[in-house]
Amino acid sequence: MQSEEEIKSVPIFDGASPKTQDPAVPEKFSKKFLFISIDGDGTDLAWKVKQEGNEVRMYIEEEEYQDVGDGFVEKSDDWRTSVDWADVVVFDDVLHGEHNLGKTADDLRVQGKLVIGGSAYTDRLEYDREFGQQEMKSVGMLTLPHWDFDNFGAAIEFLKTTPGRYIFKPSEGSFDSHMKNLLFIGQEEDGKDLLEVFEHNRKSWSRKIKRFQLQKFASGVEIAVGAFFNGQDFITPVNVNFEHKKLFPGDIGPYTGEMGTLMFWTEPNYFFNATLGRMLERLRASKYVGYIDINCIVNGKGIYPLEFTSRFGYPTISIQMEGILSPMGEFLYALAKGEPYPLKTQKGFQIGVVIATPPFPYHDEKMLQVYKDSSILFKKQNIEGIHLGDVKLVDNDWKLAGKTGWSLIVTGSNSTVEDARRQAYRRIDNIMLQNMFYRTDIGGKWQEESDELHTWGVL
Repeated sequence: MQSEEEIKSVPIFDGASPKTQDPAVPEKFSKKFLFISIDGDGTDLAWKVKQEGNEVRMYIEEEEYQDVGDGFVEKSDDWRTSVDWADVVVFDDVLHGEHNLGKTADDLRVQGKLVIGGSAYTDRLEYDREFGQQEMKSVGMLTLPHWDFDNFGAAIEFLKTTPGRYIFKPSEGSFDSHMKNLLFIGQEEDGKDLLEVFEHNRKSWSRKIKRFQLQKFASGVEIAVGAFFNGQDFITPVNVNFEHKKLFPGDIGPYTGEMGTLMFWTEPNYFFNATLGRMLERLRASKYVGYIDINCIVNGKGIYPLEFTSRFGYPTISIQMEGILSPMGEFLYALAKGEPYPLKTQKGFQIGVVIATPPFPYHDEKMLQVYKDSSILFKKQNIEGIHLGDVKLVDNDWKLAGKTGWSLIVTGSNSTVEDARRQAYRRIDNIMLQNMFYRTDIGGKWQEESDELHTWGVL
């Protein structure tokens, strides 16, 4: 593991500047926010900003998701016609197929608009794995050995001549938004399981996957750290989080993106300074404004960064709002203006659990029609800790919308992980939704993992 002297030798953010002054905020704060989304992911944040008394409009690009958020927030048919109306423009995703949102965000900033989310540089950090690893290495982070390929024949020969345990990570292909779900973690030390997978899938995957990476496997605790960035500095505190990416309890089944997360807020620490803190100058140069997160594997030998998420995470932002005490609209406005901001957060831990229905995590049109427009009911009329997924409001009923079955995020917060877990799952018990499912073990490994992280000096 790197020494404190090595960490300090790299220019990093020291966490001081956001506390130098309070932002100049009107006595009665109210601004106009335009949320631009590909598939409605930012609806929960938009609704929260609206609830605080701000004006909100939301544009959703993909037709199959355009009913997400109906009844909760005002919609725009063409986001370009609302740009001049908005005080702040918020993008909720990164480069996605033909949608180059990072460049669009850059262009709007050049025009003088206040913009949160996206830049051409940070989009590339997330979607181009090779570039992301190069940037990590160039600022002094430890990186695991990796090899990039554009054909499976070469990868098969590599596995035959260089046996070992590897992780297969698709980078580019016909279904870019879903390629990451094909990630495969080899279990055998000689790599024969991955070799067999490649040999049997070579023909079909070659048509779908154009670029991919093999990364040397490292065992340890998977942990991430993220922070909001205002174009010049990180806003503290920072967020340390533990994602649960697979569909079933016990980390079984397909990767879904995320089924739930345990997190807490802290001042910049050794873990932050060894990873995300080192990106300060790169983020300044790109003029990025928004949230950025770096996922890592940690063991007794060091901290190994895996990938960036340079946008709001879902369900991450909803779980973060469980722990953020500051008004989100006020905070986002100060962030977009590049101002320091004294972000107030709860002490302790936050838990978030994704509630889903079929066809999640797959796309099945017939199954979708069975569940679409189903009502979400509550035994007691209390929606505290209930956050919007693909949901709309019709005649005062919450109903399933969109096309995925990614329905709700339920959160809990408390001074201990177990109490936060109890609160979140107690809130789930109040929901009535046919055939809903969720993981029951979010945050369940905290005691074991926290002991290891403290032993290694990371926390």
